[in-house]
Amino acid sequence: MNMRPHAFVHRETRWTIAANRWGHRALVRRCFAAVSRLGDGLFWYALMGAIVLADGYAGLVASTHMAATGLAALTLYKLLKRWTKRPRPFASDRRIRALVPPLDEFSFPSGHTLHAVAFTGVALAYYPALAWLLLPFTVSVGVSRVVLGLHYPSDVLAATGVGLVLAMLSLSIAGAA
Repeated sequence: MNMRPHAFVHRETRWTIAANRWGHRALVRRCFAAVSRLGDGLFWYALMGAIVLADGYAGLVASTHMAATGLAALTLYKLLKRWTKRPRPFASDRRIRALVPPLDEFSFPSGHTLHAVAFTGVALAYYPALAWLLLPFTVSVGVSRVVLGLHYPSDVLAATGVGLVLAMLSLSIAGAA
C-alpha cells in the first residue's frame, strides 16, 4: 500500500469517527463499555482465579505466568505511552467523543489490547480449549477501544503486535511454548 503519511492519518481518522458514531447507539455503547471495563483487569483476574480453582497447582503455574506477563506488559505499555505521547482521538478531533473516561492521557498503544493479547497468548498455551472464550473477548476489547473514541485503529493493531511478541517471548523464556 503506497500511501502518504497524511493520507493514512486522514483515513484512520475517518475510520475512528465512523466507529465512534456507531458507539453513539445506546446498546452498542453499553456493550463495548462493559467489555472495556472487564478488560481493565477484572476479566483477567477472574480467569486466573478460575484456572487455579479448576486446575490446582498447574493452574497456579499458568496464572502466575499470566500475571508475570501482565506485569511486563504494563511496564512496556507505560514506557511506550510516555515515549510516543500520541493524543487520544477525542482530544485530537472534536467529531470524536470519549464514550467512557480514559484511564490515562495518551493513546499509543492501547494498553487494554496489549494486555488482552498477551494474557490470551499465555492462557491459550496452557489451555487451548479456552480459545472459544478468549479470542472473541480479546477482539472485542480491541474494537471497544476504537468505538469508545479512546484509540485509533493503529493503536490497537500495534498493541496486538506487541502483545503477541510479548506472549511469545514470555512463553519462550518459560519453556512453555
